Amino acid sequence: MSRSDSLAALEREVIECRRCPRLVAWREQTARVKRAAFADEDYWGRPLPGFGDPRARLLVLGLAPAAHGGNRTGRIFTGDRSGDWLFAALWRVGIANQPESIRLDDGLKLAGCYITAAVRCAPPQNKPSPSERDNCLPYLVRELELLRGVRVIVCLGSFAWEVAFRALSVRGMTVKPRPRFGHGASASVGRYQLLGCYHPSQQNTFTGRLTEPMLDDVFNRALELAA
Repeated sequence: MSRSDSLAALEREVIECRRCPRLVAWREQTARVKRAAFADEDYWGRPLPGFGDPRARLLVLGLAPAAHGGNRTGRIFTGDRSGDWLFAALWRVGIANQPESIRLDDGLKLAGCYITAAVRCAPPQNKPSPSERDNCLPYLVRELELLRGVRVIVCLGSFAWEVAFRALSVRGMTVKPRPRFGHGASASVGRYQLLGCYHPSQQNTFTGRLTEPMLDDVFNRALELAA
């Protein structure tokens, strides 16, 4: 089985997942009730697989789908404010072919980059439980096994930072003491270089805690390390 075929098989498994009853109930309720602005749209309402270049050297790890973003559109970071910031940054540094992603068929392509999430279903209040985090962990472990070219992992937020270390530990790669998360934090773990980045959530971008130059700096550094 080729690498792309293996990723496709994992994608199908992720989409069918129902391991976490609370998340299943929440994602499906959100898809039924909908937000008024999207009342005429059909929501995805299922778990989200990762997507991008199977030959990626850079992996971007987020927290979880947004209830009315990825849970609506069917692709992580697509159709929400966090994604607006993320894809604009990826476009500015030459990773994405366009500066926005609004739906599955909008033509977005990534070069040398794969995007995924620590938790694959939209969680209430964006707060997955420890058991929900652990139920999703094997999916990330398997993505890392299949994405053999990945050398750099950009962790968007402290939750993703923690999950990246957990996934690499499962694969037999550990570092002690574990570096604390922070914007611009870095750690070498086995063959991987981890970079910390504030999550491009509205809480961070509206307040100026994360700016466009800060986001660009992280991805420019990631590209240098991945070269």
